[in-house]
Amino acid sequence: METFIMATATLTSKGQITIPVQVRTALGLDTGDRVEFVEIEDGKFAIVAANHSIQELKGLIRKPANAVSIEHMNQAIAAQGAKAG
Repeated sequence: METFIMATATLTSKGQITIPVQVRTALGLDTGDRVEFVEIEDGKFAIVAANHSIQELKGLIRKPANAVSIEHMNQAIAAQGAKAG
């Protein structure tokens, strides 16, 4: 059976939180380290130490249902740019 760390933090009026010590320890965080918030599904995020290798992120984000070509991505970027301009 897996054991999960259960920790809570309170959001301040400035939008800041203090990451509980057991979470910092589990992530290997130290003063000055950066963290990333990676959306893993609607309304759920993973906190990831930004000082780790990109290889460690494998599996956090599911593969898209349909593959998207570079050409399609470029068209979508151009369309969004046209809307913004």
